[in-house]
Amino acid sequence: MKPLDPAVLEFWFDYTCPYAYLASVAVSGLAARTGRTLRWRPMLLGGVFRALDVPQRLFATVGPAKAAHTARDLERQAALLGVGLGFPAEHPQRSVEALRVTLATGCDPRVIAGFFARYWVDRAPISTPEGVTAVLEGAGYGPAEVARYREAAEAPEAREALRAATDEAIALGIFGAPAFRHDDASIYWGADRMILLEPRPDPTPHPSPRTMPHTLEVFFDFSSPYAYLGQTQAEALAARTGATLVWRPILLGGLFKAIGQAMVPMQTWSAAKQQHTLVDMGRWAAHWQVPFRFPDNFPFNSVKALRVWLALPEARRDAFRQAAYNAAWADNRDLTSDAVLADLIGDDAEAILARTQDADIKQQLIDSTQDAVARGVFGAPTWIVDKTELFWGQDRLPLVERALAG
Repeated sequence: MKPLDPAVLEFWFDYTCPYAYLASVAVSGLAARTGRTLRWRPMLLGGVFRALDVPQRLFATVGPAKAAHTARDLERQAALLGVGLGFPAEHPQRSVEALRVTLATGCDPRVIAGFFARYWVDRAPISTPEGVTAVLEGAGYGPAEVARYREAAEAPEAREALRAATDEAIALGIFGAPAFRHDDASIYWGADRMILLEPRPDPTPHPSPRTMPHTLEVFFDFSSPYAYLGQTQAEALAARTGATLVWRPILLGGLFKAIGQAMVPMQTWSAAKQQHTLVDMGRWAAHWQVPFRFPDNFPFNSVKALRVWLALPEARRDAFRQAAYNAAWADNRDLTSDAVLADLIGDDAEAILARTQDADIKQQLIDSTQDAVARGVFGAPTWIVDKTELFWGQDRLPLVERALAG
């Protein structure tokens, strides 16, 4: 990919994506903090999805638990930014005319903000003549300019400009919105990845304000790379907030089977998304300054390692959890191997490994996984604050911390 000017941050978007709307509220501040000039890059998300053979209505493809979490997650993100957000009655709505008008105005930030607000706050159509006029007038354009931009948006040049922008996005490896591109020409996907574009955080821990003791349940499986990354931060988070950590082992394969999810979700994604995800893991490891190597034997069966954790005395579980995660996701060791597990366990490995075949140990893992399903867990890592508020993903740790801080 052609490198960008080091002083530029590209923001790729379509008005129909709620996370693109939320990112649009914060991206100017990100550009200012990083000393970059923001370049707005409209694209037709439906065109990207068609090229990658992705369903046009992504929200309709996820299970009930994940759909409910996503809706709640959007509420939390909007509240954090202090903006309103609501889905239009029919979603996704047509955005092609709005995108062409945006290009015709030279990507005027006032117009972009107006279209996003009309879609996600007013929940009104954006590509009708009335919608386009309302946004242009709200951006300060007079009747003559409104007429000129509306006419320009219908010209062949505007159609070709949007088509070319969408084709460029696909060629760059963009598979969804929002996406960011900066000076090394790398693609970052998702509003929650903006933190990775910020200046490196201060490594000095800053205690969060404490209100009352909290419990933070952590649902984990050794087979998840993001669960590994998340658990590297859990104890420091608990120390800052005064929360009590409760570790909940789950067998992701059993959970996925129960909720009708693909056994290895990553294998169902487009090639562009898979490639981005592999890069993304390394970026999070660098962000948190922890080792990371994708294991050669992925996906691997973690059932025996999880049973070992349950078979160990409680006082030894934390050490084993950390050692097992490091073995799999930093040292490329095979957690399905009894020899590797024995090395991680220590002197009484033979007895502990024998216990993994006990009916009560097997049932504990089954029960823990079934409890996770009943409580709306659909992946790892999942965090539940005070048995009520569920967060999914290591990238939601800032929201978890806010919840723990009251």
